[in-house]
Amino acid sequence: MTTSVQGRASNNELRKGALGVGFIVFFVISAAGPLAAIAGGLPIGMMLGNGPGTPSLLLAVIGILLMFSAGYTAMARHVTHAGGFYAFVARGCGGQMGAAAAALAILGYNAMQVGLYGLHGVATAAFMKDMIGIDLPWWGWAYSAMVTVAIFGYRQVDLSARILALLVIGEYVVVFLLDLFILKSHGAEGLSTVSFTLPALLGGAPAIGLLFCFASFVGFEATTIYGEEAKNPERTIPLATYISVLLIGGFYTFSIWCLIVGVGADKVVETISGLSDPTTFTFTLSDRYAGPWLSAAMSALLVSSVYAALLAFHNSAARYFYSIGREGLLPEILGQTHPVHQSPHAGSVLQTAIAFVVMTAFVVSGSDPVLTLFSWLTNLATLCVIALMTMTSVAVILFFRKMTNRSEGPLRTLILPVASGLLLAAVLVLAIVHFNVLTGSDGALSWAIPAMLPLAMLLGLVRAAALRRSHPGRHAQLGLGKA
Repeated sequence: MTTSVQGRASNNELRKGALGVGFIVFFVISAAGPLAAIAGGLPIGMMLGNGPGTPSLLLAVIGILLMFSAGYTAMARHVTHAGGFYAFVARGCGGQMGAAAAALAILGYNAMQVGLYGLHGVATAAFMKDMIGIDLPWWGWAYSAMVTVAIFGYRQVDLSARILALLVIGEYVVVFLLDLFILKSHGAEGLSTVSFTLPALLGGAPAIGLLFCFASFVGFEATTIYGEEAKNPERTIPLATYISVLLIGGFYTFSIWCLIVGVGADKVVETISGLSDPTTFTFTLSDRYAGPWLSAAMSALLVSSVYAALLAFHNSAARYFYSIGREGLLPEILGQTHPVHQSPHAGSVLQTAIAFVVMTAFVVSGSDPVLTLFSWLTNLATLCVIALMTMTSVAVILFFRKMTNRSEGPLRTLILPVASGLLLAAVLVLAIVHFNVLTGSDGALSWAIPAMLPLAMLLGLVRAAALRRSHPGRHAQLGLGKA
């Protein structure tokens, strides 16, 4: 690492060796938002999707992600880059497609981060009103969170990691306690395994349920984003990826099954639909099986869970801005790091500005913070990530075809990437076709949101073409991590 005479770090490098396996796993799990998924996203997914069959969908998603991770981590041993999907697609498919992937990533990670402010605002407003008596609108709490997220994102990455570690441990503890209380009482109708049957899997609208399941995992792929800041990235990144998929997937599957057991498989959709706010479903079961003390703890940790996810996705979005700016696709100021914190501070500021503008538009329009701001934007982000994973599967195949001397076998470099790419493409098509279920409209809105994906890709292609004309040398270096 180069330093100035004053001892300050170079202004175009992230902080080397700052993160081990544990901290990266905490970043990934925080982005997935375990309690936010269990209490927020997945109950909505059960209501709009296939209800009691959700645990089977989660197992299917785990299988697809493990297949994808085989090629993803194989390529990660050769590509260490803060640009994540962008760098992988650029190295495998060329600079033009890399730029298209960069635009998709910018759209997806910013949409996810902004959407989470809706859930955070609602959860915080409810908690503060019930526990302390402070009654403020949801957007007041959301804007307050935005300020602190901006401060943490501007500073050193390991400071954020330490905060996330403490919050995530608490989330796992309270949800597992609820699981144990439900199992101890044998639930509403006994310990039924109907959730793992084919009729349950195919019932309702499994395509929408699958989208919510994938949304609950978004963030697992961020392991590679921290490659430039990881200790021994060739070992750390693959290990963190597999641990994250299995830990998140096992936790979701077991806990959602326990919630279904708690209410009864044949009553789960009816119960959630009958609530004025679907995100209170988990808390009603907590009150029933454990008591108000656990519900109070879960309420507090739901606030911290969404906050942790906000912080994690803010960091991811900032690093995409940094890596893409460093290589000339965005203004070069974004490709510089802070002289003291070595954080992508300019990208952090830009992400905060985007979040402020977009959320303010939803606030002014009077949109529902959960069913519109949260649900629409986080599922738009999920579409982006599934598309990026599909492109990355193709990139893995092409990348290893160019290598004449490699240690990885065809299972990880060809067979599993082909299988995961086809499955991910199928999931993407199904999700787009059934997006009207999510928006509650068969009109223009159900197509306008998915249409943002090809539009973003087109903008990326146009920007890359302009860079190739003006700076062909820089265009040739896309995905290599060079300024």
